[in-house]
Amino acid sequence: MPRPYSIDLRERVVGAVLKGEMSCNRAATHFDVAISTAVRWVAEFRKNGTIEPGQMGGHKPRAIRGEHSTWLIARCRSADFTLRGLVAELAERGLKVDYHSVWDFVRAEGLSYKKNGARRRTGPPRRSPQAGPMEAPSKQS
Repeated sequence: MPRPYSIDLRERVVGAVLKGEMSCNRAATHFDVAISTAVRWVAEFRKNGTIEPGQMGGHKPRAIRGEHSTWLIARCRSADFTLRGLVAELAERGLKVDYHSVWDFVRAEGLSYKKNGARRRTGPPRRSPQAGPMEAPSKQS
């Protein structure tokens, strides 16, 4: 992810425009930034008095938390489940989440459900016994 432009560059661009030395377009060309960037910096300075960059990225909290998290853990431990079924059950409880959110939660909590031997589907057909070696060719006289 790219980093924000330096404060020094921002100060020079905004300073040149506010002193009346250059227009936003000319300052952008002179300092090799996009015109829209120079316009935004000047507008931000006039509005808020600062040229500090805003936050980039950050932590997004999980969609499944609180009472829904507690319920989902108990639900997964009590009976068999499918992820799509859990999405539907959470929707009935008033929490709209997608399949991927439920998968991330189940995987992070170690609640994944694996089929055991009794529930295994039929496997590929067993191979028949290997054919024996060929008989020796008959001799023709």
